[in-house]
This record gives sequence, C-alpha cells and structure tokens, in this order.
Amino acid sequence: MSSFSVVYWIAGGLLVAMFVMMEIGRRLGALRRQRDPEGSRAGTGVVESAFFVLLGLLIAFTFSGAASRFDDRRQLVIEETNDIGTAWLRIDLLPAQSQEPMRQLFRDYLDSRLKTYRDVQEGQMPHAELQRTRQLQDAIWKLGVTAMQEQGSPAATTLFLGALNTMIDITTTRSAATTLHPPRIVFFLLIVLVLAGSLLAGDGMAEGSKRSWLHVIGFALLMSFTVYVIFDIEYPRLGFIRVDAIDQLLVELRRSMG
Repeated sequence: MSSFSVVYWIAGGLLVAMFVMMEIGRRLGALRRQRDPEGSRAGTGVVESAFFVLLGLLIAFTFSGAASRFDDRRQLVIEETNDIGTAWLRIDLLPAQSQEPMRQLFRDYLDSRLKTYRDVQEGQMPHAELQRTRQLQDAIWKLGVTAMQEQGSPAATTLFLGALNTMIDITTTRSAATTLHPPRIVFFLLIVLVLAGSLLAGDGMAEGSKRSWLHVIGFALLMSFTVYVIFDIEYPRLGFIRVDAIDQLLVELRRSMG
C-alpha cells in the first residue's frame, strides 16, 4: 500500500470514527440526563472550553509547522537549482580538455537528482539513487581538483571548487528536509483529541430531542478534512498538495545543458 493510500485511509477512518464517537457521546449524555437531569451538566462548560482550546492550538501548531516545512522544501529546490547553475557556468574556468567531460558529469548528476525526488517515498530516500548521486559527486570533485591543479589559478580554483562544495552540500540539506517531520506522537495526539472532541460534541448534542445532522456531518467532515490537509502538506510528494511542481526549475536547467 502506498504512503498516499495510508494517509487517505487515515482520513477516511477518522471520519467514520468521529461519527461513531459522536453517537456514543450522545447516548451517554442522554443516559446521564435521565439519571440526573438537574446536575448532569454542572461545571462541564469550563472543561469543554479548555479541551477545545487545546485541540485548536494543536491543529494550529501542526498546520503551521507543515506549511512552514512545505515552503522550506520549495526554497531548497530553488537554492539547489541556483547552486548547480552557478557551478555549471564556472566550468568555463577549467582547462579546455576538461570542460566537456565535466559537463557530461553534470548532466548525469542532474538526471540523478531529478530521479531521486521522483522516486522518493514517505520518510525514506531512494538509497540506490542517492548512492549514484554520491558517486557522481566524487567523480565531479576529483575531476575538478585535477583540472584546477592543471589550470594553476588560485582565484579560479576558489571560485570553481567553492561552487562545487555548495552544490554538494545542498543535497544533504534537501535529504534531511525530506525526512524531517514532527514526532509521530504529535499526530497520534491530534487524532486522539479529535475523537475525544467528537465524544464531547455528541454529549452536548444530547440536550436536543433530535439529531442535528447538519452539525454532525459538518463537524465530522471539517475536522477529518483538516487533519487530511495537515498530512497532505506534511508529505508533499504523496498527495494532492505537491512540492514537486517546483522541480520544473531543475528540469529547465537540465534542458539548458543540452
């Protein structure tokens, strides 16, 4: 089962579970009111208010964090595109006989980078392709060092090798950003609070003689969809909200390399 399917089933399962919890809460609330119609709700308003404030804060925290990491990942794609593009232009500083072999290595390297993020999975990177990327980085670095030794210009060496170093470093940053997520206990707590909130909402609805299906369905749909969007933004290469559209910058750079 794909990671996207897992997120989809979590959201769908949460929706069903919320309906169940609201029904349980409504029946428990009705039973309690039958036994103690006068004092069954005494003092519960403060507790429920505090609970829903906590739920709101957790939703805001997880949503804000996911959106921030989403923007960071897009920015890293832009940075890597700029880093590779700068190093590509500085190939002109190499001796003539080394320029074409270096350009071919750059083409292979960028192909590898694009394939890496096409194959990425939730929380894991494609290790085989990352290994190929590292091998190409080693080959680029060794050829660059050898060529600059032949070239003999300290200024040119600093410019070219500095650009290569920056280009290589950004791969570690992007790999780390891809696997950087909140602890799973945070998502578990979010789901538990949503279900507990459904129970309390059902209990509050027990005061009415009939169910308000508008409120029941509206609350369940809104909360489950909110949780789904949080997961979708947190894992932006798996669902409908995707960061890989920004990879078009790398694709266009690859085209410009011929």
